[in-house]
Amino acid sequence: MHSHNGLKTAALLGLLTAMILAVGYWLGGSGGLVIAVLISLVMNGVSYFFSDKLALRSMHAQPVSEAEFPQLYQMVRELSQQAGQPMPRLYVSPTMQPNAFATGRNPQHAAVAVTEGITRILDYRELRAVIGHELSHVYNRDILISSVAGALAGIITMLANLAWFLPIGGGDDEDGVNPLAMLMMLILGPLAASIIQMAISRSREFQADASGAQLTNDPLALASALKKIHLGVQQLPLPAEGQLASSAHLMIDNPLRGGGIASLFSTHPPMEERVRRLEAMAANSGPIQYMR
Repeated sequence: MHSHNGLKTAALLGLLTAMILAVGYWLGGSGGLVIAVLISLVMNGVSYFFSDKLALRSMHAQPVSEAEFPQLYQMVRELSQQAGQPMPRLYVSPTMQPNAFATGRNPQHAAVAVTEGITRILDYRELRAVIGHELSHVYNRDILISSVAGALAGIITMLANLAWFLPIGGGDDEDGVNPLAMLMMLILGPLAASIIQMAISRSREFQADASGAQLTNDPLALASALKKIHLGVQQLPLPAEGQLASSAHLMIDNPLRGGGIASLFSTHPPMEERVRRLEAMAANSGPIQYMR
């Protein structure tokens, strides 16, 4: 399952870690570094263990029984068994925007949620492809990876904030520190951390598209579902506020408004590129090859 995207994710996580070490070294190994790391780890630890509850609450998702959604249960059970993984809990959100997300820190604690809107616009094959994508997020441990990325980015931001209050010393240098370098770190550090964090999310989406299409053996159904979802999301964007904003990166398509410069801070790769890769995957008949 490891492809180019897995390597990219590892490299980006390494880059975030290196940034923390560099900033920490620059701050002169002060106690502030330890405090920032601890606070950020605690905050992210909490969100990691409660990730499923937070995301489900933000979308007002309710658990559903097999009697209510027999088709949904059937496709999820079939794909879980095929992957040799436990059956996740299933939820439906009353939202009319077509979207879906998976959450939970491992396959034993997983939940898959779809919105009412998505069940209305997708056919059986397309919905099954979306479920394959969501289950792939769980199997690829994406909640863990995004939690780690969030923790690292949080530490960098916290260190930059601490730098305002800490007497920064460059060793023996009596003149203190270059104010320009200081400003660069305070502003660009957190900005760079956010952009890297978004890039990690984007590479996880490509990975889930590829793994999901492999699991369902139906890349074209996922491509077609993504097109429909993207159109529906643009017609019915959700307000970017409160808990929803913090769960947006979990959705199969970004549920919030935003274009232009906002795309730099997007947690999702461009939909055209996702569709193109899936169509290329389908075109490579025979054993599925991962895209470059």
